[in-house]
Amino acid sequence: GTLTTSFYQGVTYLFDPLHYFWEKDSTQRKVGGTLVVFFILALGMIELKRIGLLPGFLVRHIPSSHYMAINLAFTLVLVLEVVSLIFTLPCSISKAVGKQFEILALILLRNSFKELVNFPTPITLEGHTDALLNIVSDGVGALVIFAVLGIYKGIQQTAEDETKRGEVLFRFVAAKKSVALILVGAFLCMGIYNSWQFIAGGKLIEFFHDFYTLLIFSDILLVLISQRFFPAFNAVFRNSGFALVTLLIRLALTASTYYAALIGIGAAVYAVLLTIVYNTYYVGGVIRAGKS
Repeated sequence: GTLTTSFYQGVTYLFDPLHYFWEKDSTQRKVGGTLVVFFILALGMIELKRIGLLPGFLVRHIPSSHYMAINLAFTLVLVLEVVSLIFTLPCSISKAVGKQFEILALILLRNSFKELVNFPTPITLEGHTDALLNIVSDGVGALVIFAVLGIYKGIQQTAEDETKRGEVLFRFVAAKKSVALILVGAFLCMGIYNSWQFIAGGKLIEFFHDFYTLLIFSDILLVLISQRFFPAFNAVFRNSGFALVTLLIRLALTASTYYAALIGIGAAVYAVLLTIVYNTYYVGGVIRAGKS
């Protein structure tokens, strides 16, 4: 009806300018510059604390290890990747899954750098073998996921529900944009809450863990939305399989170091196998590398 069409048009008019603003080159350059400045400032603040020149009201908010500056910088990089993931959702469910693996690989790398807080300054290995093993485990896990992700992207084909044109496609994409806007709101609320808790000295929420939990529900919602517009079994199974991948990634984030890498790799392999089977038996034809 007219009301439904107006809703889809309103969502599109709200989402598209935000997406364009985030993706344009000038925004990305400014974001990159901000990361550099933040990293340098973090190192400077930590050094001021270590030599006792930091004002008292800031002392409790600033870590004592220089290595924490690396962790903080990686955390900001991950936050930016989450924003990109939100804007990827309406484009393609398969591309959004690929973006989730990119974030998982970066999280594993960040975990490797987090282990540096266990090392002294200047760095030395003596007495820190366990921390080294954790670094190696997360680093190798991230590398394998990075490699499997290359395979995943190489075998992507445009799914049937993403190639149709006209009013049905417009409504389907607009419905996914509405989910993305909800995630934008949740992302902002979680960020504001954590910022307030940090200032007040309260307990922070596990941002990435909680956001991935939210992604599980959003993926299920996308499956239901997809079924409304494209009820064929193969499309429902494919999208449900990708929702399962999100669940596995979420479990990887909560697992111990070695299991996290194994679960993450398993999720990536599952996504590749799901894509191969779908492309081979449900899209038809020989898999064409590089098409997305």
